[in-house]
Amino acid sequence: MANIAKKVSWSSRAEESGVAGERTPLFNGSEQPRLSRQLSGGGSVFQIGRLSTVDLEEEITSDEDSQRGRPKEIPHNEKLLSLKYESLDYDNIENQLFLEEERRMSYMGFRCLEISRWVVCGLIGFLTGLIACFIDIAVEELAGIKYQVVKQNIEKFTEVGGLSISLILWAVLNSSIVMLGAIIVAFFEPIAAGSGIPQIKCYLNGVKIPRVVRLKTLVVKVCGVICSVVGGLAVGKEGPMIHSGAVVAAGVSQGRSTSLKRDFKIFEYFRRDTEKRDFVSAGAAAGVSAAFGAPVGGVLFALEEGASFWNQMLTWRIFFASMISTFTLNFFLSIYHKNPGDLSNPGLINFGRFESDSVAYNLYEIPLFIMMGAIGGLLGALFNLLNYWLTIFRIRYVHRPCLQVMEAMLVAAVTATVSFTMIYFSNDCQPLGPEHTEEYPLQLFCADGEYNSMATAFFNTPERSVRSLFHNQPGTYNPLTLGLFTLTYFFLACWTYGLAVSAGVFIPSLLIGAAWGRLFGILLASITSSGSIWADPGKYALIGAAAQLGGIVRMTLSLTVIMVEATGNVTYGLPIMLVLMTAKIVGDYFVEGLYDIHIKLQSVPFLHLEAPATSHWLTAREVMGSPVTCLNRIEKVGTIVDILSNTSTNHNGFPVVVQVTGSDEPAKLCGLILRSQLIVLLKHKVFVELARSRLTQRKLQLKDFRDAYPRFPPIQSIHVSQDERECMMDLTEFMNATPYTVPQETSLPRVFKLFRALGLRHLVVVDDENRVVGLVTRKDLARYHLGKHGLEELQVAQT
Repeated sequence: MANIAKKVSWSSRAEESGVAGERTPLFNGSEQPRLSRQLSGGGSVFQIGRLSTVDLEEEITSDEDSQRGRPKEIPHNEKLLSLKYESLDYDNIENQLFLEEERRMSYMGFRCLEISRWVVCGLIGFLTGLIACFIDIAVEELAGIKYQVVKQNIEKFTEVGGLSISLILWAVLNSSIVMLGAIIVAFFEPIAAGSGIPQIKCYLNGVKIPRVVRLKTLVVKVCGVICSVVGGLAVGKEGPMIHSGAVVAAGVSQGRSTSLKRDFKIFEYFRRDTEKRDFVSAGAAAGVSAAFGAPVGGVLFALEEGASFWNQMLTWRIFFASMISTFTLNFFLSIYHKNPGDLSNPGLINFGRFESDSVAYNLYEIPLFIMMGAIGGLLGALFNLLNYWLTIFRIRYVHRPCLQVMEAMLVAAVTATVSFTMIYFSNDCQPLGPEHTEEYPLQLFCADGEYNSMATAFFNTPERSVRSLFHNQPGTYNPLTLGLFTLTYFFLACWTYGLAVSAGVFIPSLLIGAAWGRLFGILLASITSSGSIWADPGKYALIGAAAQLGGIVRMTLSLTVIMVEATGNVTYGLPIMLVLMTAKIVGDYFVEGLYDIHIKLQSVPFLHLEAPATSHWLTAREVMGSPVTCLNRIEKVGTIVDILSNTSTNHNGFPVVVQVTGSDEPAKLCGLILRSQLIVLLKHKVFVELARSRLTQRKLQLKDFRDAYPRFPPIQSIHVSQDERECMMDLTEFMNATPYTVPQETSLPRVFKLFRALGLRHLVVVDDENRVVGLVTRKDLARYHLGKHGLEELQVAQT
């Protein structure tokens, strides 16, 4: 992590002015060491400030436990921060190399770069649309084969008896297909599990999630989601499209593939975190557009997750990528459906067009919609709480890949069994009219010319089930069928989300909400004399779907636009907005949104848009990390190697200080340099002595740093001889000479705003004379947000 140390610490003003010997308890119960100021390495490395950290990875013996009063077992680690995550450098490193390159570039050069950005965004949209088209066709074909086989088997054994064979066939088919998807995820690329939306939220927030935008992740994601949906799990394929679009963007924008070890020597200027983040935002928006046919909703989704770095030109490029994505998907699906040029399938999920007559609503219905939003918030909170405890159980007991595959197979078999049981015992038979829209109508024990209505909900892909709940005529479903379906699918979806499979939660949420929303509309129509006029079940199914989805994921602005665009009718813009806001307010009262819960469970140092409301009494001095490892402007190579090789700290940013010659004053800040830069310098042996002895030595350029990005070699792979250790390295040309700094008394909210608005990785804390006293990193801020309240819980647990 871009952190001064892989540590967790808490300090307070009391230790500055308190009595000697006073201690402030740390996060894990240890004590606060005394203030210290150390000088090591022969005067070349400064340890400035006070020692206020304790390593989370250190194992403490039982004797030390009893001495320090620590509990034998610390509560769940969601209150601590994981050590495996690093920050991304969203702030440009303005060293001399960067400034010289920018100054050499002509106006035409900058225009060419801008054109290249538009070209890259167009490629992102096109490739994302192709991937969405491939997923949709694969799911439709494979699921069609499976349902046709099972349907024929059920019809056969309905006449001769032995429907248990049909149940076994259905369960075995589901389990086998899901097993394949779970194996490739659990054994080959675990980061491809789930929808990927929490990981992309973290990436746009400034956290580097390992392997999240790799080519291998994309391949596993696409194959895994096909297996999950075809395998009959209570999942959707729309959520993973956001992750897939982000991976496409991260690869295309770099002009090379590090996985395939192919460099196409294009787009080299974009090989840095700042540019890559902008393209990943476009990829995520293109994924939303392809999934829901909602290009504006895709732009707003990216805006909600990365509002701190927005600008007008970037907004237009993201919108361009979203439009290209939905057009590409639309065009190729029209060819697949043997109707070229018919651009009526803008997304993977097509809600169908709501006609004006069926979606008309009156003023007195708005309180009913708000009440449905509250119901959605309550059900969403229940869903999230149940999934939270299931995820904790999985973390503790189902962490081996083989167990994860077995659990996924078990859920697939149970889903098939429950579906078959519900269909078998249902006596809800509906007439099979000439205009029926059911893809696989199942007669079972119904009379000739009728079909089992429960089978329409279960014996189908989730997308088709949602559409039938929206648009089937009144009377298609009876209340008991909808109630039982809502109850069973709610718990199946809750159990399914978090499995080691690639899957999304959007469609299951919509399906659950559409079911109880349609039930709500039927009950309204039954208690009013004019119910058939205004209480249209499809209308309330739409409102229920929005309420349930909003109660689970807690998105408001982007989700409103997505739902409006997906329905193709702006009439319900206001009701959907009111419903989503109500669901969020009610749900947030009990528990956070599903994605935020999973981010916390992974202990990711995620920064929210605003600092905590109770943080104004804190200053930079209380949250900064110290002591700080500083480097001299001209530093000894051996010292740099030793610092980078120190696995107990693993610093990623180093303030560079300079001391006035002949003066006894402490060294003052003159710049900041990153670990990745130092490794490149060591790799190319940019030493003062070698530069003097080799007059023809090639000057290091920014291209050398971009070629090493993003997988910089570890320090262990850099060979430095004993003689080279005695050489000196001049950091003047490579350090950021104008790093952001704040005084010690800066309030935490101001520090927080600097980090979020500027995309910082390090913020140096200085005193009145520009001397380094500390360093604030993302983990220091996230530690307060997650840990301040967690500290109180830990203290209660210790008591």
